[in-house]
Amino acid sequence: MKRVITYGTFDLLHYGHINLLRRAKSLGDYLIVALSTDEFNWKDKHKKTYFSYEERKQLLESIRYVDLVIPEKCWEQKRHDIHEYHIDTFAMGSDWAGKFDFLKEEGVNVVYFPRTPEISSTKIKSDLNKEKSIQNKTKISHDDLNTDPLNNL
Repeated sequence: MKRVITYGTFDLLHYGHINLLRRAKSLGDYLIVALSTDEFNWKDKHKKTYFSYEERKQLLESIRYVDLVIPEKCWEQKRHDIHEYHIDTFAMGSDWAGKFDFLKEEGVNVVYFPRTPEISSTKIKSDLNKEKSIQNKTKISHDDLNTDPLNNL
């Protein structure tokens, strides 16, 4: 059985994540997702997630490509995980290209997948913030237009 592992936060799950998981699963028979814990995201990655670890884990477990979800608690655990779970292939998005080549020394194949164009959790958050800003400006302008100066007397 060929085992594949990937790592990530998987917050605001979207079709780019699904593409990554599908591609990773295609490299083997069993896909393990090491999901960044809330503590690791905050302390080491300096990001706050919208969904909690348990919520993100539940989402990932419902995806047919994912066989097992384990917690990612620190950057250094990758070597350990590769041996503990008998991993054949380590897969990540191309935004990490070259960063994990050292794992080849552990006897695993390291694969970097191209990102899915035009989608990312960062983009979703940015788009939502822009939309909220537009709505707030529209609401203020609309409220200003509907103000009856006689009511202020």
